[in-house]
Order: sequence, then C-alpha cells, then structure tokens
Amino acid sequence: MPLSWFRPIPSHLCPTGPDRMTSTPLSVLAPAKVNLFLHVGPVQANGRHPLDSLVVFAGPEAADRLEAQAADTLSLTLTGPGGGDVEVDEDNLVLKAARALQAEAGVSAGAAFALEKHLPVAAGIGGGSADAAAALRLLTGLWDIDPSAASKVAPGLGGDVPVALVGHAALMQGEGERVRRAAGLPRVPALLVNPRLACPTGPVFRVYDEAGGGAGFQEFGAVPPFERVYDLVHWLARQRNDLQAPAIVLVPAIGDVLERLANLPGVLLPRMSGSGATCFALFETDDAARQAEALLAAERPDWWVRATSLGDAV
Repeated sequence: MPLSWFRPIPSHLCPTGPDRMTSTPLSVLAPAKVNLFLHVGPVQANGRHPLDSLVVFAGPEAADRLEAQAADTLSLTLTGPGGGDVEVDEDNLVLKAARALQAEAGVSAGAAFALEKHLPVAAGIGGGSADAAAALRLLTGLWDIDPSAASKVAPGLGGDVPVALVGHAALMQGEGERVRRAAGLPRVPALLVNPRLACPTGPVFRVYDEAGGGAGFQEFGAVPPFERVYDLVHWLARQRNDLQAPAIVLVPAIGDVLERLANLPGVLLPRMSGSGATCFALFETDDAARQAEALLAAERPDWWVRATSLGDAV
C-alpha cells in the first residue's frame, strides 16, 4: 500500500504488540474509484456477477479523508459536505471493516474514527468501499497487525474494497476479489460529474439481468502498457461499461450528464463509472480538465463536479 497515503506516519507503530496502541492520530485519503471499463457477466447461482474492470483512482481533489486515533471502543464521527448522507449504524462500512479486522486479528483494542466526507454516496465511485479500505489501512498501523489480515477481510466487505485496499491501477476480476496490478499506464486528466442523484447498485443489476445481460462475457488477460494518454483512451474507446444502459433506464439524468460531457471542449471519452450515477470525461491535459470543470460547475452548480487525474492512488 502506498505509504504516502498516511499523514502523518509515526517513526514506529505499536512496537510491543497489537493491544499497545499509538496515541498519534493517523489520517489517510480515501479516493474515488473509477471504472475505466466495466464488463459484466451473467448472474450466477449465488446472485452475483463475474466482473472484468480496469479500476483507477482519483487524486486528492476527489477523495474522503479518514482519521483514526487509539480508543477503548469503536466510534465514528462525520464531517464534510457529504457527512449528512452517511448513517452511523451497524451497516456503516468503516465500522464493519473495523469489527471484521478485530475478529480476524484477535484484537480487543478500539479506535475513534473521524470521516471527512466529500464523495457522493451510491454514486458508482466506491465512496463507502474507499472509506472501508482506508479504515483497514489505518488500523493495520494503529493496532500493529500484519497487513495480510486486512487483505483477508476485504472481500467480505464489498466488491470494491479489495482493489481500494491495494490502491493501484488494476484489473478487478471475479466478484472483485481478484486484483491484478495494471502497470505502465499514464495518469489521465479527468472530470468527474455526479448529478447528485443516487443510483443504487442492486436495481441496476436487476435491469441488466432482465435484459439478458452477460452473454459472451470474457475476461481480459492483461491491460497493455501505454505511454501516452491518447493511446490509452483510444484503446478504452473499444471497451464499454455494461451497466451504463440499465443505469440510464433507472436514472435518465445520467444520459443528460454523458451528453453534456461529450460536448465539452477537448474531451476524448465520456463514460459512466461503476453502476452510476457518476460519469467521467477524459482529457489529454490537466488544463483541459480544469477548464471543463470551471465551465460545467458554472453551468450546473447543482451537480457535483471535480477535475482530477486518474491512476494509482496518491
């Protein structure tokens, strides 16, 4: 995991065992996940779908921030513009991740979390999964436990958690549990846009299944390396997001977002991420992405709009 995600990093963490905790707060970014393509197979007997997706991560412009400090019990406080959209209950992914790691590692210690929430929820960019992965990374240091314990519990927390925990541009396959690093890719300037409408994953998959989706599904062996953004985008244009059409059926505003992105100056490729409703536009330069952000944010102040770059988490 990229150590640069931790702010600050103590010179030593819990040198005498998992129940002796550092009192220094640890803070970590939880960046948005973007599916540059998402191929989905037919529904399986367990109700899940095989996936094949190239996943990358946004920069700090599109990220939550999670802090953890030693405590006797587990707790979570919420701040930030999206804090009111998150419930602190038994299903909260930060607390579920902490409880799962406690059980796996045999740790009785707690942690006081503070989540600064910026990413929209139910948005196809893995905000909850990013927060859960951030909790696992923080607790690995806070409780001084083997990172393999975090890797073991990640798949049970959600399909996007394993790749978010790895934090590299990667092929995500299987039900999300198989993550293979995709090396040799340039960072891609991008604009992320959400119409501030939730698009829950379950209904999108149901529409996909009812339409007979998944025929001819086949996994990629590997993603080829690309030196130039233009070459990567040209290759991505031959791929697709299989959930884009069913998501538009449920949330027609996604189609409006994609149409607007397609008409921005300098855009190379517009596409939806995950199961929606966040869409992205790829550009050749950071300046082009920032100019598009200024234009669209002024035009649609009711939308969530962020210029960033996509690649490994930083």
